[in-house]
Amino acid sequence: MAMAVFLPVVLGSAAVRAATQGSLPPQAQPDVRSHAFYVLDESDSTVLAARHEHVPVPIASITKLMTALAVLEAGQPMDELLAITADDVRGTPGSHSRLAPGVRLSREDLLRLALMSSENRATHALCRRYPDGLPACIRAMNDKAAALGMSSARFVEPTGLSSRNVASPEDLAKLVLAASGNPLVRDYSTAASHTVFVNRQPLIYRNTNLLVGNPSWQVSVQKTGYISEAGRCLVMQAAIDGRQVVIVLLNSYGKLTRIADAKRIRTWLESMQPVEAI
Repeated sequence: MAMAVFLPVVLGSAAVRAATQGSLPPQAQPDVRSHAFYVLDESDSTVLAARHEHVPVPIASITKLMTALAVLEAGQPMDELLAITADDVRGTPGSHSRLAPGVRLSREDLLRLALMSSENRATHALCRRYPDGLPACIRAMNDKAAALGMSSARFVEPTGLSSRNVASPEDLAKLVLAASGNPLVRDYSTAASHTVFVNRQPLIYRNTNLLVGNPSWQVSVQKTGYISEAGRCLVMQAAIDGRQVVIVLLNSYGKLTRIADAKRIRTWLESMQPVEAI
């Protein structure tokens, strides 16, 4: 009996331009509304579909995946209590937080809130308490980016609130793959919710990614992001139709566009027709 194999369409920059000009059939790439995207099959590093994949753009809170890697690789105690300070307020201008100066939480709790709920003061505190301080943390983030081959990535602060934190979709796929190798990042980023206690009162935080907790999705790493310069962003690793896939979606214009794009990519992957091997 002949074996059925899947033949994904590999789209580089030239192919994407050709598709835009109508020389490729409509099924050659998914109907993605985000300005830039990248879909990678982990099994053989095949780029299944992409647009503007080499162009560095602001990445908002996707930054926090790199912050998490830097913090975890420093090897500091996860149960150490860290205080939110006025420096963390000044370092995250214009962002809302329920963590007032003086609140003390463990490094583990702060990292959970940073990855799952994109808590900016928590993220800033983690980097501020990095060995030798905030500048050393940012250097570690950029050093890690270079080590991963993220050639166009640059980080100037740990939260993603600055539009000067930039990377290309291809860079961010490398970051997701690196993050997937850390069990704490996998666990913390995909928790549906987490509760911390401040002054003996519970504060419930929920995941910013609506696909987490959806039983029809198998998400193993994820991060969302938003600032006006970056639009709405989403990166994730997920199991789709029997394969591990990395999805990067940048500069989505609507609140739910990135989620709808992920669903469209999933439908597109699941609709790929098997071809009989000779």
